[in-house]
Amino acid sequence: MMKYIIYTDGGSRGNPGPAAIGVVIQNEAGETIKKYSQAIGETTNNEAEYQAVIFALKKVKALFGKAKIKKMPLEIRMDSELVASQLNHQYKIMEPNIQRLFLLVWNLTLDFGPIKFVAIGREQNKEADKLVNQALNKKQAGLF
Repeated sequence: MMKYIIYTDGGSRGNPGPAAIGVVIQNEAGETIKKYSQAIGETTNNEAEYQAVIFALKKVKALFGKAKIKKMPLEIRMDSELVASQLNHQYKIMEPNIQRLFLLVWNLTLDFGPIKFVAIGREQNKEADKLVNQALNKKQAGLF
C-alpha cells in the first residue's frame, strides 16, 4: 500500500492571537493530492500545531475512507519539535488545553494504521507554512 506524507503547520500571530492551519497531503512520490488552509480563531502556536494535525487526520479519513486508512502508512511531518515529541510520547504534556488536543489526536489515530510523527526543519515545511500565512492574511484583510 502506498505511503502518504502529510505536512502540517499551525501558527498564531501574537501567541495567543489570530491563528491558522495549513495542510499538504502528498503521496510517497511527492505528488500533492490536496492542500488546505483555514483560519481557526484566537489560539496559541502549539494549539494551532495540534489543530493542524487533527484537521489533517480528519481530511485523510474523509478522502480515503475508514477501510483504506487502516492499512495505509502515514507520515505526518511538522516543524514543531515540541508537538512531534509529545505525539511520539517523548515529552510530558502539562498544559490542560494541549492535553485535550493530544487526546483528540490519539482518538483519531485509532482508526488508522501505522502513523509516524516527524519533526522537520522549517525549510522543509514551506508549503504548509505558506498556507498558514495565506489564511492569516485573508483573515486580517477581512476576506474570511
